[in-house]
Amino acid sequence: MKPLAALMILTLLAACGADGAPTPPKDEPVKTGITISGSARAGISKTF
Repeated sequence: MKPLAALMILTLLAACGADGAPTPPKDEPVKTGITISGSARAGISKTF
């Protein structure tokens, strides 16, 4: 069972897609600020 687990782990690691040296992300403008939206309900409600 242990060899099967090791084979599965190696298969998953091989499929992760690491195919070269890491590259830094492109500089994108940073958006600042906080936005909160949504709604909440509690209890029993009825629409007429």
